[in-house]
Amino acid sequence: MSIHEPRLAMVAGEASGDLLASLVLAGLKRRWPALAVHGIGGPKMSALGFDAWWPSDKLAVRGYAEVLRHYPELLGIRNRLAERLLQDPPDAFIGVDAPDFNLDLEARLKASGIRTIHFIGPSIWAWRGERIEKIKRAVDHVLCIFPFEPALYAQHGVAATYVGHPLADAIPLEVPRQASRQMLNLQDTDTVVALLPGSRRSEIQYIAPTLLEAAALMKRRRPALRFVLPVAPGLYPLIEPLLPRHAPGVDVQLIDGQSHQALAACDVTLIASGTATLEAALFKRPMVIAYKMHWLSAQIMKRMNYQPWVGLPNILLEDFAVPELLQAAATPDRLADAAFAWLDDPAACARLATRFEALHHTLRRDTAQAATDAIENILAR
Repeated sequence: MSIHEPRLAMVAGEASGDLLASLVLAGLKRRWPALAVHGIGGPKMSALGFDAWWPSDKLAVRGYAEVLRHYPELLGIRNRLAERLLQDPPDAFIGVDAPDFNLDLEARLKASGIRTIHFIGPSIWAWRGERIEKIKRAVDHVLCIFPFEPALYAQHGVAATYVGHPLADAIPLEVPRQASRQMLNLQDTDTVVALLPGSRRSEIQYIAPTLLEAAALMKRRRPALRFVLPVAPGLYPLIEPLLPRHAPGVDVQLIDGQSHQALAACDVTLIASGTATLEAALFKRPMVIAYKMHWLSAQIMKRMNYQPWVGLPNILLEDFAVPELLQAAATPDRLADAAFAWLDDPAACARLATRFEALHHTLRRDTAQAATDAIENILAR
């Protein structure tokens, strides 16, 4: 197959992977309009012509206990996908994040002669550094989203290229606050709290009730507050029953997956640890990071973590720039108090926005173009 018309396979897990993969896929499509891409992906990828053999939310599992529960299904999907790709090999395979699923698949494909590219390098600098040997066996090239990563991979003999963070391109430097509020029927004078409990079912189970109870406490203290909660595709049946149970009488505005509008419109966000926290930082929004998971998963991850922070903004700034409330510390009272601390201190919010703007400039480059150039160079070898 000519390099001018490659055939690619991709795997992106959960909503964040679908978003990040779609931004790169758009760049690939600009380079090769007739590009054929298949594998595992979500609605944003499908909108660009991606042929999803399985939906990305099949991989939306986080935590050791949760993965063990879903392991047979995940293993079955990975084996069937590998068989299809080995029977009809693509010019290259691109694994987008989801390292626990993708690295084993990539190792199998690489051993058969298929070029493997991993977009969004596993965060070996934060935890589970022993994965570098697995990455070395599985991946021909890593496309990194943070500027310090290529040198770290090079120390271990792994080829890597910094392509910038696609979200830093997708999110404007100037926050469209007024336009986003108009889209959500919010007034300029409203004080708005965005609730982002995550896109995984386990996150809805463990985190959403606490965020809703925090919203109820905040509403009692300040009745004029407005609340918005973006709901990822397919999660309405899980979210809606929680409202009367955990936030009775609170008008929480559910919006269909519009997390960027919610973040641009809000004054503060209560948010689950994950990619969304970086999105909030790029929107220059003060936040309170919360996370809860199965107790066993939490204990294992705590022992494997190399850094004192879990939230991406804090990791990148190397500071507790925003509060993190994890496991038992993530109580409704503490979340509400931390949110009010931001709302009552505009000067602190302004200082935080300045730090987030500098971070935005650091991560901002044409990631779709840079990733496409890197992929084309790999295909040409």
